[in-house]
Amino acid sequence: MSNNEIKKPAGRTVSRRKLLAATVGLLALPKLASAQSAVEALINAPGRGDWDDQFDAVTSRSQASVASNQPILGPNASSNLMQAIAEYQRIVTTGGWPEVHPNVPLQFGVTDPSVRQLRQRLIVSGDLPQSAGVSDSYDSYVQGAVKRFQARHGLPETGYIDEYTLRALNVSARVRLAQLETNLTRVEDYGSDLGHRYVLVNIPAAYAEAVENNVVALRNVAIVGRPSRATPILNSKIFEIIFNPPWTVPRSIIQKDIMPLMRKDPNYLTDNKIRLYDNKGQEVDPMTIDWNAERAPNLTFRQDPGPNSAMASTKINFHNKHAVYMHDTPSQSLFNDMLRFESSGCVRIENVRDLDVWLLKDTPGWNRQKIEETIRSGISTPVNLADPVPNHFVYITAWSARDGVVQFRDDIYNLDGAPELALQTTSGIE
Repeated sequence: MSNNEIKKPAGRTVSRRKLLAATVGLLALPKLASAQSAVEALINAPGRGDWDDQFDAVTSRSQASVASNQPILGPNASSNLMQAIAEYQRIVTTGGWPEVHPNVPLQFGVTDPSVRQLRQRLIVSGDLPQSAGVSDSYDSYVQGAVKRFQARHGLPETGYIDEYTLRALNVSARVRLAQLETNLTRVEDYGSDLGHRYVLVNIPAAYAEAVENNVVALRNVAIVGRPSRATPILNSKIFEIIFNPPWTVPRSIIQKDIMPLMRKDPNYLTDNKIRLYDNKGQEVDPMTIDWNAERAPNLTFRQDPGPNSAMASTKINFHNKHAVYMHDTPSQSLFNDMLRFESSGCVRIENVRDLDVWLLKDTPGWNRQKIEETIRSGISTPVNLADPVPNHFVYITAWSARDGVVQFRDDIYNLDGAPELALQTTSGIE
C-alpha cells in the first residue's frame, strides 16, 4: 500500500490526462489575455449596441475563487451541508437544471444556441447571476461563471468548456443531492472535534489541510492512491519527521513494479541507488538474483537518501496498520496534474517543507533555518515532535462552507454509489 515513485524506463507514452493538465497551464494565460483584449475593445468601441448588457469590465477581470479558510470538517460542517441539501432539494423539486449539449466548442466569444443551455444550467446552480440574462452569447459573465463552477468541482479554471467540465455540468441535480446526503452521513460520523491542531487529507480532493483553532493555516496539494492501491481512511497522530529519509521498498512494490522493471533494465536498481540486504544486514549483488522468478526475493530493498530518492527531503510518520505515510517527492511536476490519483497508497505533499515547519513549530530548536540546514546536509535525521499532531485521512466528495459555496469532487474509489460521479476515473482516458 505504501506510496512511492518508480521511475519508468524512457519512452513511456504520455497520457492524455497529463497532456490535458499541461496544456491547461500553457493555454490558460494566453486565452485570458486574448479574452481581456476583446472585452476592452468592445467596451471602448462606439456603437457597441446589444453588447452593452453582455459585458462587464470588473467581471471580465475577476478570477473565480471558492477557496475558504474554513476546514472541511470544521465545527459547522454538518450545518453547512444541511443548508446545501435544503437548497439542492429545492432545485430538484423545481425541475433541476438542463443538460448542456454543445454544437461548437464553448469558449469566450462564441455565439450559439447551446450557450443558452449553459447559461440556464449555471444560473440554476448559482454560478451565474440571474441578472446576466439568457442569451446565445458566451460573454464575460459566462466565462466568470464557468471558472467558478470549475473551481467548485476541482477542475482547472480555464473559463471554457472542456471534456471534464461538460461531464460535471451534466451530472443531474438529483445525483448531486444524493451525493450531499451521503457526505452528510460521513461528516457526522467523523465528527468535528478533531483537535486543536491537526492535519486532514481529503482523499477525493487530493489535498491536505493543516488546521489550527478551526482555521486552515496551510492547504497543500497532494497526490493520493490510485483506485487499485487506494489511500486508506484512518485516524492517527504524527509523531516523527525524518529529513533525508532512506526508503525501504514495500513488498507489494517490489513484486508489482521492481521485478518487471529489472527484467527490462538490469541496471535499474543500481541507477536508482537501491541496495539489497539479506536478513543479516549483508548487501547482496542484484546480478545474483533471478528476476524472472515468479516471486520476488526475500530481501530488503532500500534506496539511499538524496534529493532524487522516492521521498526526497521528508517522510512524515504516524502509526497505522497500513504502513502508509506522507512524504516529499522529486517529481514536483506531478502536482500540476488535474488527476492526482497516482500513488501506491501513501500521500505525497507539495511544498512539504511548509508543513514541516508548521508541524515542528512547538518542537524546540527546529525552525525553518534548522530544517533547511539539515536537508542540505544530506544526512538522514529523525526528529520527534514535542507534541504529536492528530492526522486524519478522510473521504469527502461534497462539502459546503458557511458562505454557501458547495464543492464537489469525483468519487474516485466508487464509494458514493452513483456511476455518474466517477467521471475522471471511468472516462477511459489514460
